[in-house]
Amino acid sequence: MKRWKARRDWQACERSRPERWRHRWKHSLRMRLITVFLLLAIAMGAVFMSGMQRAFSTGWRDAAKPLISDYMDRLVADLGSPPDVGRAQALAARLPISIRIEGPQVNWQSHPDRPDRKAFDDRTKDWLSRTTADGHRVIFGPGSAPWQGAPHGVLGWITLLLLLGLLIGAYAYVRRLLRPLDDIRAGAERFGRGEFGTPIPLRRRDELGDLADRINTMAHDIEEMLNAKRGLLLALSHELRSPLTRARLNAELLPASGEGSAPRERDALLRDLGEMRDLISDLLESERLASSHAALQREEVDLAALVREVAAEMPAAADVQLDLAPGLPALALDRMRVRLLVRNLLDNALRYSADASRPPQVSLQPAEGGVMLEVRDFGPGVDAAQLAHLTEPFYRTDGARQRATGGVGLGMYLCRLVAEAHGAELQVRNAEPGLAVQVLWN
Repeated sequence: MKRWKARRDWQACERSRPERWRHRWKHSLRMRLITVFLLLAIAMGAVFMSGMQRAFSTGWRDAAKPLISDYMDRLVADLGSPPDVGRAQALAARLPISIRIEGPQVNWQSHPDRPDRKAFDDRTKDWLSRTTADGHRVIFGPGSAPWQGAPHGVLGWITLLLLLGLLIGAYAYVRRLLRPLDDIRAGAERFGRGEFGTPIPLRRRDELGDLADRINTMAHDIEEMLNAKRGLLLALSHELRSPLTRARLNAELLPASGEGSAPRERDALLRDLGEMRDLISDLLESERLASSHAALQREEVDLAALVREVAAEMPAAADVQLDLAPGLPALALDRMRVRLLVRNLLDNALRYSADASRPPQVSLQPAEGGVMLEVRDFGPGVDAAQLAHLTEPFYRTDGARQRATGGVGLGMYLCRLVAEAHGAELQVRNAEPGLAVQVLWN
């Protein structure tokens, strides 16, 4: 599982930069809102400018044409015939216009140092040129506006800075507006870890504040339900184990020798009671470990010594081969639950090694900065399609269902829960022959 996650993280790091930005944009509400605001501002600006341009282009010429034509006639009349260059110079200096005179006697322009400019555009050309009685043509054009003395591009940079300032302001406002989402996310992570002591802070009384308050209420209810569940588990453990213990004690007092059906019935009853006891223990333990709030009683544990103890306590494990590397470091583990894991793995290996050529093998070796525990049997193995389901609750292979001692399908599930509770990785593979279960402790 960890290797798969590492490979997935490596593949994510290998994504191209556009893909990473696209992924971040899709998963960031702030970035999408800013993008919407920016596109909306650009669209509104474009629509406004286009509309205003169309409105002025279709309306202002009709309204301004008679005024401009009359003004041009007055200017040409003031210049005289032939046009007076002095008056033209004074007029160009006084007004922001350029003047060019072409004719048989006078050829002059007010701005000879600059390239010739068109008179605004083709649609206003006839407004801004006049022909005098003596054959001179006077052409008016745009002159030097007051703002044209500024450096080129200054207005563009100012506009860009203003847009950037508006974008930064919008981002700051949206970030402040969505800050409760960060608090809700952090609170959900705390509640998921079982830390209910710190509620989500209520910064505002809007919809997000109401959502945070409702999540706090939900977390409080979940905490109460978890406490009630733990109390129920303890009560079940006590109430169910006590009558089973008494029944087993009474069954053991029955006569164990002699002929007839009584001894066989006694052995069958003891076996059934033992299976019920184990089933109740496994159910309670799996319920505790399946919760993300399972508490581990960690202590420094010598795994090699623990494996030897478990094997010595199991009479059927006398022939099990132990390959335990010396000098392995002690690990911070829950001793009782790790004992349960090792015992279940050994019991599973022994169950399917009845007709095997070799007894099961337990190996404990250093691996990948930790310790690798492997329990292998040399039995018939498991079909490849069933490997992925072996650690599911109440799952048994076809071969196990045909055996009277097949169990209820909780042993491997408990082993997986114990490994995951310690942050370890449990893997099951066909060893050909047999089945091998590996647990990597870091």
